[in-house]
Amino acid sequence: MEIVEGILTRITFYSEGTSYLVGRLRQENGETATFVGYFPALREGETLSLKGEWTVHPRYGKQLQVKEWEILAPATVRGMERFLASGIIKGVGPHLAALLIEHFKMETLEIIEQAPQRLMEVPGIGAKRAAFIHEGYLKNKEIKNVMLFLQEHDVSPAIAARLFKFYGTETIPVLKENPYRPADEVPGMGFLTADKIARKLGLSASSPLRIRAALLYLLNRAADDGHVYLPEKELLEKVVPLLQLDNTPEKLFYESIGQQLDELAADKRLFFRLDDAGERLVYAAHFYHAEKGSAQKLMMLAKGRHFLYSPGDDVLNGEILQGERLELAAEQVAAVRGAFKNGVMVITGGPGTGKTTTIRAMISLFRRYGQKTLLAAPTGRAAKRMSEATGMEACTIHRLLDYSHVEGEGPSFQKDEKNPLEAGVIIIDEVSMIDLLLFYSLLKAVPPGCRLVLVGDVDQLPSVGAGSVLRDVISSGVLPCVRLQTIFRQASRSMITINAHRINQGKFPIYNRRREDFYFIEEDDPEKVAHLIVELCRERIPRFTSFDPMEEIQVLTPMRKTLVGVERLNRLLQQGLNPSAGHKPEVNYGSTIFRLGDKVMQVRNNYRKEVFNGDSGRITAINAAEGELNVTYPDSGTLRHVTYDLKELDELALSYAVSIHKSQGSEYPVVIMPMVTQHYILLQRNLLYTGITRAKRMAILVGTSRAIGMAIHNNRVEKRFSDLAGQLKLKAEIR
Repeated sequence: MEIVEGILTRITFYSEGTSYLVGRLRQENGETATFVGYFPALREGETLSLKGEWTVHPRYGKQLQVKEWEILAPATVRGMERFLASGIIKGVGPHLAALLIEHFKMETLEIIEQAPQRLMEVPGIGAKRAAFIHEGYLKNKEIKNVMLFLQEHDVSPAIAARLFKFYGTETIPVLKENPYRPADEVPGMGFLTADKIARKLGLSASSPLRIRAALLYLLNRAADDGHVYLPEKELLEKVVPLLQLDNTPEKLFYESIGQQLDELAADKRLFFRLDDAGERLVYAAHFYHAEKGSAQKLMMLAKGRHFLYSPGDDVLNGEILQGERLELAAEQVAAVRGAFKNGVMVITGGPGTGKTTTIRAMISLFRRYGQKTLLAAPTGRAAKRMSEATGMEACTIHRLLDYSHVEGEGPSFQKDEKNPLEAGVIIIDEVSMIDLLLFYSLLKAVPPGCRLVLVGDVDQLPSVGAGSVLRDVISSGVLPCVRLQTIFRQASRSMITINAHRINQGKFPIYNRRREDFYFIEEDDPEKVAHLIVELCRERIPRFTSFDPMEEIQVLTPMRKTLVGVERLNRLLQQGLNPSAGHKPEVNYGSTIFRLGDKVMQVRNNYRKEVFNGDSGRITAINAAEGELNVTYPDSGTLRHVTYDLKELDELALSYAVSIHKSQGSEYPVVIMPMVTQHYILLQRNLLYTGITRAKRMAILVGTSRAIGMAIHNNRVEKRFSDLAGQLKLKAEIR
């Protein structure tokens, strides 16, 4: 590797998210060189020593790929002044830098660090400003010290920057005490990265800290795949290759793991349950309490005393419902009566089977009996649809529970057992989307004696988060449930509805050219499929219909990668629907360009900003000078404007195309779905069914009949380790 020293004269590109930097370095001989690598937030004017290898980029030419680096003290008075004038020390700009250099010459940095009181010798600097400059210098130096410490232990600058952002000056003490702690606390960090740091810091491969971290990591990763627990046997099968203790005798190795499992259980960081075969099931603590607590809360609500009169046929078909032009089928009547008779009522059914009509009937009748009714859904879009369909205000579950974020304590809900909701009836829609942790938080806030009505389509994909709430509640057989199956006249004229039910029954969809709401375009070349989708969005659909390609057409796809996956389709659709233009500001974040007018989606919960995973909006302002970007979200009939710092753009993703999982709870006028065999891993019946049922007025499949057939004939519901059903049965037996 070659060492190059000089002054940083220009930062061509820098990503706050990845810490990737492209810069120009002026060497002592006057020549300039381009270098690339991962760095903290450097400033122009700093003197650098770079160690790396020369490469030739096909577009940008010769550049130094930096592996190691060091910030050097400026070697000349001019270099010192340029360094200070760069703004690297908060409170020192070009004018003050010149005054400091004129007075202290090459001793300036030493005086700022060790004798800040002497700064008051310079006109215009008082005690307060001198202290401010001193603190700014020490903070900047601490960042460099942390980065250099981690660099010495082969931690990449990108990871180092992420650690410093989270722990600040405590980074080094935290890592020395327990290098696996960031795996639990730092977003984007996992066991593998923490393990690499730990090993470089000299921690033993058989350290109890390492084994415990690996066990917790595997339970957390299982939760990311939807599992609430792991059987102990499966957990052990996963942890052995992860730890790779090849020189440890097998018996001793398993004894060490078992000991750490027991110690984690003793610390109440995980819990055990026995299944019917006597095998231990291993739960992370929060999932154990959520599953057990949810069953207990549901059974308490179910057996609560309810003295409300149950409506008869005269009421159900009487003037109240006639006034709202509601006609109920026998299944719907049973559902409404069930909601009056029972503390907990479950209603499930596919598209067009009258779930919304049933909810409207309940609202009217509960209002007649003076029952305060609250409506909620998991996402803002689902809540907005619920409001529009019922004529009554609905909100997200997070808003219903009055979430908040206290600095240092994290997110919490203000509504709970001690401060319950005030309601006689709570109706929750799109329950298939609700994960176990959110469900438990909801149940804790439902007051005794309140009716809870759970509505959803059990045949859709399960929640993105861990658990299988709706499926488990129904399969337990403990709580009353009505399945709506009658397709009503208006819905029966929709090929979207007809085909959704056909797919759910394992039948091929019908392509009826006389109907204008369901199409299939045959194309077996994935590259052509991708460009055909762009053409449909940009030209063909808008040309023959009134649909707005940005607001009313949504592309859904099974996978993130591949030629017709989320990432590539987003790039193509952005280029086709919102191309670069001089009047449109844009910012780069990693490999993504965010441009004014783009469709974007929030990809993780942000309690401070009150936006959550899956919320979709539009970029309505970009102010690069202020380092800000604004997104406008539709929120239950209103528009809400959220400001992001450019360092927070890892929370956003383009959403011209989104995964079918991410589309749950949403409804779009037009849905376009690629169906190609390259997606064979995820081609499942419930995935195709979920995608089609997102379409309100038009659904278009682009791909091959073979891929559609693969999805229809694959009715394997992905197994999730979740036992809310078993817990409910147990509580029912005890009762």
